[in-house]
Amino acid sequence: MSQPPEPLENRLLEQVYLAKDDGLGAPGEERSEFVTTDIPIHCVVVLSNVESATVRMDLVAVSVAGVKPGTKVVSASYTTSDFQDHVYFTGKPRGLWVHGEYRADIFINGSLVHKRAFRVMPAAGPAGSVKRTDPKRSGRNSSAGVVRKVKPDEE
Repeated sequence: MSQPPEPLENRLLEQVYLAKDDGLGAPGEERSEFVTTDIPIHCVVVLSNVESATVRMDLVAVSVAGVKPGTKVVSASYTTSDFQDHVYFTGKPRGLWVHGEYRADIFINGSLVHKRAFRVMPAAGPAGSVKRTDPKRSGRNSSAGVVRKVKPDEE
């Protein structure tokens, strides 16, 4: 028996990863654990064979003290064009992250195509030195950008 074909949106997604800031405003190495002071957290979405797509990232609280599970902490959307294959999202609260379990949900053209779990741990340092911010009140501060893929004949 054959399986139904994979939805188009799933075929457009090549890779998703989260990263700490590299200190220059760009994503560093891929990771799944952060600390409360890692601001912003980068989410990189790599697309495959797409002329144009609307990509949305929702950072969702899964198990965070004082936050209802499933609450969107950050949401950002970007529409690509002309074979752009990378979308760079950043998510940041007004203060610091609240430690706990989170998830990055990735949508392409309105369809959920990927879920990436991540953890925010308390920052090391003297007790009481970390300012806590409730993600429910942090707003939906985010940004998105893209890099255009250069085809060999354009070099």
